[in-house]
Amino acid sequence: MTWSTQTRAAFDLETTGRNSRAARIVTASIVVLGPDGSIESEHEWLADPGVEIPAEAAEVHGVTTEKARAEGRPAREVVAEVATTLQALFDRGVPVVAFNAAYDFTVMAAECARHGLPQLTRFPVLDPYVINKQVERYRKGKRTLGALCEQYGVILTDAHSSAADALAAAQLLDAMAGRFPELDRPAAHLHRSQVDWSAAQAADFQAYLRRTKPAAVVEGDWPVLAPHDAGQAGF
Repeated sequence: MTWSTQTRAAFDLETTGRNSRAARIVTASIVVLGPDGSIESEHEWLADPGVEIPAEAAEVHGVTTEKARAEGRPAREVVAEVATTLQALFDRGVPVVAFNAAYDFTVMAAECARHGLPQLTRFPVLDPYVINKQVERYRKGKRTLGALCEQYGVILTDAHSSAADALAAAQLLDAMAGRFPELDRPAAHLHRSQVDWSAAQAADFQAYLRRTKPAAVVEGDWPVLAPHDAGQAGF
């Protein structure tokens, strides 16, 4: 059974910053899609991250510190529910689509470690970002979700809301599979390929950077980055 003929889910986070090991969850969305791509269920969360939301982050997703404190639920509750929902999908063998999955799943790993919650199995995951870098290796221009959606004719409304971005990522993957039929294979096979692709992509980029910056390091772990310190051991 290929991933496109089965139920699949899409996952996205909006957070307090770009550093995936330090960022806190502000909003989270999981959209479950049927085999035909129709929406079967949607889950959304707004968290009070327990820290100030930087102005530059709030400008992206629209959630200020004041709004999160007034309307958001405690961070641990949100992290626990998101993790439980994702794990239930993985336990059923439902592939989870996430654009630039290493960011979102590293945030989840750090948040679970921070709150003393079990780590996710994170299998199978499908990442249109890693996949696109493989099938369109020499593509020029930005490789953001918005840029790729425009290229593939996917309508992305309300960009940088977790719900819209999650759904767009799933629709983008469908569109990419239509152009590259070799992508339409069992999710487990594609997951394992992405582990290798991400490592190779990072090694190539690191070699390029080291022409001018000898100490440059590009991490290629996927779908979650390795911890940097013992305090985050376990993910």
